[in-house]
Amino acid sequence: MRHKVKGKRLGRAADQRKALLRSLVTALFQHGRIVTTLPKAKEARQLAESLITLAKRGDLHARRQVLKVVPKLDGDPPLITKLFDEIAPRYESRQGGYTRIIRAGHRRGDAAPMAVLELVE
Repeated sequence: MRHKVKGKRLGRAADQRKALLRSLVTALFQHGRIVTTLPKAKEARQLAESLITLAKRGDLHARRQVLKVVPKLDGDPPLITKLFDEIAPRYESRQGGYTRIIRAGHRRGDAAPMAVLELVE
């Protein structure tokens, strides 16, 4: 039984799953919206909302906690700066619900349920 087991496995080992979620959340913060499968979107949503809540605190410890999850990107402006300076102030008055999942039908090749994960404006 899966009592009190948090999160889905997504058919991957733990390290691969963490890398997948990191890349999904990184893409979400860079572009504002991503298209992925529904189970991946639901898992990425949890991580993204917790990172935005940390960014709303805005202190050094929160910045270091976010850095453990979201890697620095080479060549691009730092994603952490964007998260703390642009994304978090947008949601200062919100208590949660920073992202939205919109179902986008089924993928043609394997009929997997697709979804759009986007930041709420």
